[in-house]
Amino acid sequence: MIYLLKDYEYYLKREKGLSQNTIMAYLRDLEQYRSFLEKYHSIKNVRKIEKKHVEAYLKTLKNKQLSSKSSSRKLTAIKGFHQFLYIEKETDNNPAIEIESPKTIKTLPQVLSVDEVVKLLQAIQGDDPLALRNQALLELIYGSGLRVSELLDLKIQDIHLTAGHVRVIGKGNKEREVPLGELSVIALRQYLTKARNKLTINSTVDYLFVNQYGQRLSRQGFFKLLKKLAQNAGINKEVSPHTLRHSFATHLLEAGVDLRTLQSLLGHEDIQTTQIYTHISQKHLKDVYLETHPRAKEK
Repeated sequence: MIYLLKDYEYYLKREKGLSQNTIMAYLRDLEQYRSFLEKYHSIKNVRKIEKKHVEAYLKTLKNKQLSSKSSSRKLTAIKGFHQFLYIEKETDNNPAIEIESPKTIKTLPQVLSVDEVVKLLQAIQGDDPLALRNQALLELIYGSGLRVSELLDLKIQDIHLTAGHVRVIGKGNKEREVPLGELSVIALRQYLTKARNKLTINSTVDYLFVNQYGQRLSRQGFFKLLKKLAQNAGINKEVSPHTLRHSFATHLLEAGVDLRTLQSLLGHEDIQTTQIYTHISQKHLKDVYLETHPRAKEK
C-alpha cells in the first residue's frame, strides 16, 4: 500500500494542485489509516479493504473523541484515496463511497477590531532590523489579507512597490495580484532598504521575510511573534495569522466592499467560503448595538 500512497501524493500535487501543507495532512491521515488496517485486520492489499473496515476505523476515531472537523478531514482523505484507487483500477470497487462525512460545527473565526489591530502594530518597538521586519509583516498580512503560507512564501521579486501590488501564489498554485496599501508600501520599503540586508548578511535566500539568522521565517516563528505582540498590546483574544486575514476581510466588508471583490482579494475559489464573513459582520454589528444603544438592554 505504501507505493500507492506515493502515487497518490503525486496525483494530489500534479493533478489536483493541492498545497503542500494539505497534501502532508492527508498523507499523515492515510498513514494512520494504513497502520490501523495492517495492525488490526492484517490488510496490506487494498483490494481486501471493505466498507466494514473503513467504518471500524472511523469508530476508533470517534472513541478518541476527535472533533467533527478532524474526523471529517480524515474521512475526506480516505474517500479521496479510495476514489483514486478505483479510478486507477487498483481496486474493483470503492468501499468508502457510501460513507457520509460527519456534520461539522461551523464556528466563526476570531477577528480583531480596528483599534486592536492598531494596538498590535504599536506594540512593535524600535527601528532595529527585526522591528522593521515585524512592521512590514503585520502591515502586509493585515493590509492585503494573505494566507500565512502565501505571506511566508513570498520572494523579493513578487513585491512591486511602485506599481503597488504583490504577486501571490495561492491554493492550487493559482496566481493572483493583490493590491498593496500605502502603509504596507512604506513599511516594506523601510524593511527592504534598512533591515533585510543586515539580516541576510550571511545568507543568499530570496524569500522576502527572513529570521534573525537570515533564513526563511517559519510559520512557528511568526505565530510566536504574534502571540508576544498581542500580549504586549494587552489583547486577550487568541491572535494568529488567520486572525489578521479574517480581520482584513471583516473590516472591508463592514466598509462596503462587495462579496465578489472580497472573494478575489482573498483568493477563494468558492464564494460560499467568502460568505462566512457576512455572518461575522452581522455579529459585530449586533455586539456594537448591544454595547452602545441606550435602550438595547435592561440596565
